[in-house]
This record gives sequence, C-alpha cells and structure tokens, in this order.
Amino acid sequence: MKRVKELLTADELGYRLGRKIAEFRKAKSLTQAMVAEVVGVDTETISRFERGTALPSLLRLFEIAQALEVGIGDLLVGASLLPQDAEHVFSGVLEDVSPADQKLLRQIAELMRNRPSTNK
Repeated sequence: MKRVKELLTADELGYRLGRKIAEFRKAKSLTQAMVAEVVGVDTETISRFERGTALPSLLRLFEIAQALEVGIGDLLVGASLLPQDAEHVFSGVLEDVSPADQKLLRQIAELMRNRPSTNK
C-alpha cells in the first residue's frame, strides 16, 4: 500500500484550524473565555488552539464545534488543502448568493478551469 502524501505539516494544520476556530468564534461575538467555559478548559487552552501552537483532540474539537454551533466538518474543511474540501466551502458560499451572482461565479470558475495552466 502506498503512503499518502502529506498535504499539511502539523504546524500548518494547527495554524489553519486555529484560524477557523477564531473566525467562527468572532462571528458569534464570543470571547475565548466564553468558549473555554462552555468547553471546560482554561482560556489559555483556547488561545493556544487559535494560535495553532496546540492541536485539540478529536473530542475537544467536537466540543469546540458544539460551543461555536458549527459542525466539526466546518472547522476541518476550512483547514484542508484538498480540492474537494474547497469545493464544499465554495458550494456553501453559493447558497447565500443571489441566483444571478451564482451564475456569474460559475461562469468565472468555468473560465478559470479552461484557461491554460501555468503550473505544468
């Protein structure tokens, strides 16, 4: 069996995940202390997660997602570099855009997909 190529280092994953946690927390107008109280940890722990200096366990990540009233997948997808995860985020954004703007964004995406690649 082939080894899966590592897409993110632990540091990169921690940084990206921390940014998503902070983004959702701020969108809910919550402080780190408020999230920490709901999750049952100290404020510094939430701060370390948000800075990416520590990675939460899966159970702790689930508790954070519940405190932020988002799905655990929302936090993880935001930290991912996988194309299918980016598509998931993009399609979620499209739900909140007018039909005319959805059509425009799809046309732009189609133009970008069909342009000659400079990465080859």
